[in-house]
Amino acid sequence: MEIFDKFKTGLEKSSSTLKGGFKSIFSQKKIDTNVLEAFEELIISSDAGVDVAKELRKDFESLKVSKKLDDHKEILKILADKLAINLLKYEKDLSLMGNSKSAVIVVSGVNGVGKTTSIGKLGKYFKDNNRSVVFGAADTFRAAAIDQLQIWAAKVKVDIIKSEINSDPASVAFKTAEFAKKNQIDVALIDTAGRLQNKKNLMEEYKKIINVLKKIDEAFPNEVILVLDATTGQNALSQVEEFSKIHKLTGLIITKLDSTAKGGVVLAICRKYKLPIVAVGMGEKEDDLQPFKAEYFSKALLGIEN
Repeated sequence: MEIFDKFKTGLEKSSSTLKGGFKSIFSQKKIDTNVLEAFEELIISSDAGVDVAKELRKDFESLKVSKKLDDHKEILKILADKLAINLLKYEKDLSLMGNSKSAVIVVSGVNGVGKTTSIGKLGKYFKDNNRSVVFGAADTFRAAAIDQLQIWAAKVKVDIIKSEINSDPASVAFKTAEFAKKNQIDVALIDTAGRLQNKKNLMEEYKKIINVLKKIDEAFPNEVILVLDATTGQNALSQVEEFSKIHKLTGLIITKLDSTAKGGVVLAICRKYKLPIVAVGMGEKEDDLQPFKAEYFSKALLGIEN
């Protein structure tokens, strides 16, 4: 399956909801206040947020001089192009990670967002792009997380550094980064705990992980990535807020876009936090985690063919 087709399939629920609304809007004879308000409400319903909806409304309104509503395909294409231009700065080239020996990537996120699965899929992506990989199972508070990462390590055929349940996460992170540097591994992916309900302990744990990594190399960690579940909609924004207080984030992975009609939340997150999107998850298969592409996302969300 081509990459655009993955975006199209993954965002089908979101685009279907928007298409239904657009059909009603484009059945009107002209762009008036009622149509503009309906358009804005439709965008808000996708969880894109009020600010994004107002910006798109302005773009839509500016077309009324030159475009008729029956030119709906052309209108949506223009809007998708404008959206893509705004989102382009939030693309982050995954292929550049691990270009220099070695990149240490700390992956965080609350339990249930697909964090460990995303690490497994990232590992496969890097392996498929001729990068050597090691996993670090530093979410030592959940036996299931360690077991799951071990399964992924076997599936992707990479090494894994792990320890016993409830052991020191920082120790696992240190050993993972040390192993990567000693063996010239391109990418070290470190899984971490996501117990936001115990934020003070989590904050101390993260600080310790960061500090021990810097003892190996001041540049470590090269990336701190937060995994978000798209099905949580606007709640994802509060998770970015909370994790940003713990440590500066360098990028986001947004999972389960195929399971929600609220794909517009990606727009809200980008606009508010100005963080790059490393990858998006659009299915259960190993290769359904794909690098974020602004053009493909915008077209797929608005139901435009590539």
